[in-house]
Amino acid sequence: MYTLTGIVKVKKDTQQISERFQKREFVITDASGQYPQDILFQLTQDKCILLDNVTEGEEVTVNFFLRGREWTSPQGEVRYFNSLDVWKLEKSAAAGNAMETAPAATTEPITTEEDADDDLPF
Repeated sequence: MYTLTGIVKVKKDTQQISERFQKREFVITDASGQYPQDILFQLTQDKCILLDNVTEGEEVTVNFFLRGREWTSPQGEVRYFNSLDVWKLEKSAAAGNAMETAPAATTEPITTEEDADDDLPF
């Protein structure tokens, strides 16, 4: 299992591949290295809905498995494919708490002459 945090660049619609199989693809930009990488992930079956509440430009953390398979074409050519199958997708904590951690706006208190004479500590 692997984990990656990045920004959602592309969010595709769910594709019904066959009567019993559906998938949904999306792209995450990983800017953690010197050169940003756009990485394609896929959600399958009931996991396709995990992307419903995520918008492009939002930071997410993706937990996924690296899958590989062999395929032989009708001409006998053997090819190999990889996929990054997501099993968990979460909005990043930093993005989700942005409003909570933002400093409160400060303003000067409005005082009157009556307030100036008041000795109360609050």
